[in-house]
Amino acid sequence: MVILQLCLPSSPGKPLTPRSKSVHGKRCPLKLPSSVFISNSYPILPVDLSATDQTQSQRVAAIIFGDGSESKSRLYPLTKRRSEGAIPIAANYRLIDAVVSNCINSNINKIYALTQFNSTSLNSHLTRAYSGVGLGGEGIVQVIAAYQSPAHHDKGSWFQGSADAVRKCMWILEDEYPVTEFLLLPGHHLYRMDYQQIIKAHRTSKADITIAASSVSTTHDPEFGFLELDCQNQVSAFRFKFKDGKWISFSSVIRNMSDIGRRDLPSMGIYLINKDVMKRLLDEYFPKANDLASEVIPGAIAIGMKVEAHVFDGYWDNIRSIGQFYKANMESIREERMGYNTDSYQKMTQMGILVLACGSFCDRQVPVYTLPRCLPPTLVTDAVITDSLIGEGCIINRCIIRGTVVGMRTRIGDGAVIEDSVIIGSDVYQEQEEEENDVHEGMRKQQWDMIPIGIGQQSRLKKAIVDKNAKIGNNVVIINKDKVQEGDGEANGYVIREGIVVILRNAVIPDGTIL
Repeated sequence: MVILQLCLPSSPGKPLTPRSKSVHGKRCPLKLPSSVFISNSYPILPVDLSATDQTQSQRVAAIIFGDGSESKSRLYPLTKRRSEGAIPIAANYRLIDAVVSNCINSNINKIYALTQFNSTSLNSHLTRAYSGVGLGGEGIVQVIAAYQSPAHHDKGSWFQGSADAVRKCMWILEDEYPVTEFLLLPGHHLYRMDYQQIIKAHRTSKADITIAASSVSTTHDPEFGFLELDCQNQVSAFRFKFKDGKWISFSSVIRNMSDIGRRDLPSMGIYLINKDVMKRLLDEYFPKANDLASEVIPGAIAIGMKVEAHVFDGYWDNIRSIGQFYKANMESIREERMGYNTDSYQKMTQMGILVLACGSFCDRQVPVYTLPRCLPPTLVTDAVITDSLIGEGCIINRCIIRGTVVGMRTRIGDGAVIEDSVIIGSDVYQEQEEEENDVHEGMRKQQWDMIPIGIGQQSRLKKAIVDKNAKIGNNVVIINKDKVQEGDGEANGYVIREGIVVILRNAVIPDGTIL
């Protein structure tokens, strides 16, 4: 199976807004402006939202955190020049596209992205893809980058954490009328969720805070803690693991001591908080708190606020390591995972089958949106491609590709063999004339200056991640021949993480190199 992903305008259908946009010279009704494209080859069906659901969701503003809490995360070196939410995935997308698309598909049209670390790439992507245009007439996607504020000078110039970021931006967020709740979302997680369900549960229970908890996660990161739930899904206790390895538990002052129906579930780091509760927590109860997960949420539980859990039984991966990133990409090409639904997910999980991300990208009912690039179709010349995902604008010559994600503008030379790898792609095409000039001036150039962007002839890659604009020469072998689990060759353009060779962005791997 080969999936070619082309960034096409959606099929004409019933518009959700009174406006129509021009796409390639033709006017067609779209549920979104033309600057937001649906990047898959299936016909797109308009989302059917009742008037009640629209009103319910439109009173919620989403706040997306574009990066993690650390400038150097476990996704390094993929985060060397970009934040976690900006990491490319599945050939055509960024991680944050999945979260923004969840909001759009849930009819939440007031979306804010708070960014700080290495945010240039993420800010550019969000601004070009989603900002400056109306979603549903009045909705906005607005990027709020970390800024210097005289009012918070005592706490430093930048966001000190998720809670501090919201506090410093509250003067913008609180002006949103008639918003009644804030939905706080990490921007680097991969999942598909209908946020209308958590909103409905939150309002039905009349909770102050509702936390999404995963019932089937196999890759939980303890940074979000564990929730102890009673038989009515009210959070009675919270356990959190700090960086030094110590665990601390917070219990509600109104805790039900009965063990009937009690269970522990991992928190997904997704919080729905009433607007007035948010202001009281940040300004009155915990004015010096910097982090939501480790300070504000446990504190709210401890002081007796009504904190409920919304149990989510679908796929969720928080993509906090190179291994998780690699696995999510590999699962995105599995044919049997395409178009999964909640029932099949639960059934397959009970059977011990790990169901992963492809449904998030290939489901025409709830599409994933991204930035249109206007690239040419991928050119394939006598290549043998199986079980792979090919992005837009690639030039693939006489090579063999198996079980690989190939990102946009990738060029692969004759005789190359690529297996079980992730090629993120390139920002530019290297002109043929430039390559010929490099050859003619070879006497005055170093070898690595003559290597074009892409994968060279007769090269072999297996279980590798190749970051953007990397230049891999001819006859290169990247197979981790020594079976190293962790290695640091950053000075030479690569590192090894969890047994996976990662070629750095803009790295040059000379002809004949063996890794």
